Amino acid sequence: MDDRMRRRAPRFVRPLPGSRARRVGGPLRYLRRPVLDHPVVLAAFEGWNDAGEAASYATAYLERSWGAVPVAEIDPEEFFDFTEVRPEVAIAGDGRREISWPATRIMVAASRTGERDVVLVRGHEPHLRWRSYAEVVAEVARGLRADQVVTLGAYLSEVTHTGPVPVNAASSSAGTLDRYGLSPSFYEGPTGIVGVLGLVLPEAGIPTATVWASVPCYSLPVSAKAALALVRVVTRLTGRPVATEELEEEAAEYEQRMDELVRDDESVAAYVARLEEMEGHPGPGPSAEGLAEEIERYLRGRPQG
Repeated sequence: MDDRMRRRAPRFVRPLPGSRARRVGGPLRYLRRPVLDHPVVLAAFEGWNDAGEAASYATAYLERSWGAVPVAEIDPEEFFDFTEVRPEVAIAGDGRREISWPATRIMVAASRTGERDVVLVRGHEPHLRWRSYAEVVAEVARGLRADQVVTLGAYLSEVTHTGPVPVNAASSSAGTLDRYGLSPSFYEGPTGIVGVLGLVLPEAGIPTATVWASVPCYSLPVSAKAALALVRVVTRLTGRPVATEELEEEAAEYEQRMDELVRDDESVAAYVARLEEMEGHPGPGPSAEGLAEEIERYLRGRPQG
């Protein structure tokens, strides 16, 4: 190992054995304290912010590809209604039953080759105390000396599955969108934890960028194509490359399954045809009302898996 790689190897302060976590104040629990070089924090949340599971799937893909290791978690007790997102029971190898709570997982992908360190935050959108939750995320960013937080989201939109995935963004730093060739978001209306973090964190002095991918209203889960679009934007924002061949194959398979959906269901096919017509003739868009019912009916009629 050369000197540069030795300097860049992940280091931890006082690692704790096994899965025992050390509570450092409030709901934030560290498994070990990483020593990082001004990383970027990447956050995604399942639920309302995550159409087609694109944002959470993209983040999970990056965790695997970069070999991220768990370093901390946000205890869910203060932030979740467990009747909405229930804990899960599993039987361990020794026969004991264990409960897995819906905590927010914090992982670190420390670079060994000179690229930027990345902290990945992934969990379900909390139900309660969003301002307090945002303060905990800010604590994570400050504690790990991050100089930027990038949040990922995905929303249902009247787009087709065959074209490029529209991506738009917002940033608290002037010039960021132009520098990375990102289209600005002009959305106004109800928001989720991603939107809250995008506004609360800059108020706490932490620069933030929020990136959204558009997912067709008639999409099947999981939209690997939208996840791929988000991953590609993340590599630009972080300067951290990642191999995307596996995700590209999944995106191609997703398109094939969507083609089957359109071919096999007349209602969906008519809706897509109207969308394609509107792409060539701008004007009032077609309504997606009732399309969810058509998709559910289609899924019920397909063989399992």
